[in-house]
Amino acid sequence: MEILTSAEMSAADRRTVEHFGVPLAELMENAGAAVANFCLRQYPAAERVLVLCGKGNNGGDGFVAARLLAAAEVDVAVLLLGREDEVKGEAAQALARLRTEAPVVAISAVTDEVALAAVSGALDSADLLIDAVVGTGFKPPLRGLVAALRELVAKSDAPVVAVDLPSGWDADSNAQTAPDAFRADAVVTFTRPKLAHVFGHLTSATFGPVVVAEIGSPAKAIISTGNLSWAGEAKAIAEEPREVNANKGKYGHVLVVGGSYGTSGAPAMASLAALRAGAGLVTAAVPKSILELVAVVAPELMLAPLREGTGNREQGTEDRCDAEGTVSLGAFAALQELIKAKKISVAALGPGLSTKGEAPEFVRRLVADCSLPIVLDADALNAFAGQTNLLDGSGRTLVLTPHPGEMARLTGLTVAAVEADRIGLARSFATEHHLTLVLKGWRTLIAHPDGRVAVNTSGNPALAKGGSGDILTGIVAALLAQFPQDAARAVEAAVALHGLAAVFAARAMDEHTVLATDTLAHLSDAFRYRAKDADGLTWICGLNDAGEGR
Repeated sequence: MEILTSAEMSAADRRTVEHFGVPLAELMENAGAAVANFCLRQYPAAERVLVLCGKGNNGGDGFVAARLLAAAEVDVAVLLLGREDEVKGEAAQALARLRTEAPVVAISAVTDEVALAAVSGALDSADLLIDAVVGTGFKPPLRGLVAALRELVAKSDAPVVAVDLPSGWDADSNAQTAPDAFRADAVVTFTRPKLAHVFGHLTSATFGPVVVAEIGSPAKAIISTGNLSWAGEAKAIAEEPREVNANKGKYGHVLVVGGSYGTSGAPAMASLAALRAGAGLVTAAVPKSILELVAVVAPELMLAPLREGTGNREQGTEDRCDAEGTVSLGAFAALQELIKAKKISVAALGPGLSTKGEAPEFVRRLVADCSLPIVLDADALNAFAGQTNLLDGSGRTLVLTPHPGEMARLTGLTVAAVEADRIGLARSFATEHHLTLVLKGWRTLIAHPDGRVAVNTSGNPALAKGGSGDILTGIVAALLAQFPQDAARAVEAAVALHGLAAVFAARAMDEHTVLATDTLAHLSDAFRYRAKDADGLTWICGLNDAGEGR
């Protein structure tokens, strides 16, 4: 699903009308119906609804929604910001059809204190507000009467459903918040999401669930030059039931290489995640001294001991080769043989590996030598700091999963510089090195070697815990093992599943208390979840509560 700019959305609407013959009135009717159906389903207890409408087509969508809500026997009132004779075209037609169904009050001046007081009273008595003042085509800031109404809405306790966008929010913004926009508890947008929908903050202080309604624009009418898409759509790759004659060989063999003394949990979590995410077989290759610690994670996990470095022994560490317990270059040949003998499908390198001793050189040699799909995380990424010229995914699948700090080390930039241009930096790095880059953080990005970038909208602050990256590494490796012919969608699906698992975990527990491994307990919820609801709305942010189960 493409992510559009405001100009691209306007162009898509024009092409729909002019080239494909779909009347604008039909698009408006479908948009208003989508809003009304969403409100009826999500707020069934709302008896009094106040619809705030502007003079343009966004207001027209609101007029339609108000008429249909009134037809559903909801007590509806409409506030028009402007004079009725200023409403033109299809919006005027929608207003005319509404007049027999619900009362319309027009207010045209911020100086009309009597009218503003009446509006304040109407807001206080409403159970639900619908914001259809201005939409995608508006450029901030809000002024005059609309700005005054925004302040009144901010004082209301009623939930707000925004039509297309919260009024005053720039559709082309990738900011997390827009303090000068209307607040909103949900957004119903049309045809495709815009930048603001995927980057806006998921709290009721700004806006929460975002749903996309198809209102009649043919796919050929939608042209995007930004090469941005919604990652959640890729989850469909993992939604089909498995074949009844399936066997473990059909779902790949993941090799997790990592760990050092004191960090056995990282490869253990990555390995467990790969098992939970559907890989047929998983082998953890870890330094010999931590083998038993990793073995207890799951009886289904296979293990391979790695020779350790030859550093200085310390008292009480005679059972290890050095005090750090890091992998040795001497383990390289044995690992190569294991990859061939076990018919490994995907290698995941880095969780808990360490940057000490010979571990960094071990990683660099393995990446240079191995032609398998490889996922690099944690210290496997740090092994290439200052040596990114050695990263080349040409002719193979190479996936990097850095957080902003690791990305800064890879590029020699500051974290602030990385965060300042996440999309541009991720895209340029992925294309230059012919690899897939998963840049974690607020709205994790998946940048592909061909320049496409997908934006993930699932996840929450519960993922701000140690081990979350290791879990993601295992899920990515598992999806690549199962869908080797569709690596791009496999990685996008893995990121979306990981975020959804965190959402379900936080719902069952609390964001503060969720551990990285708790997300695995809810990975099945993520697999079963369907973003499209019975009304055909696609939930790109927030959870479709009716979408659980097959």
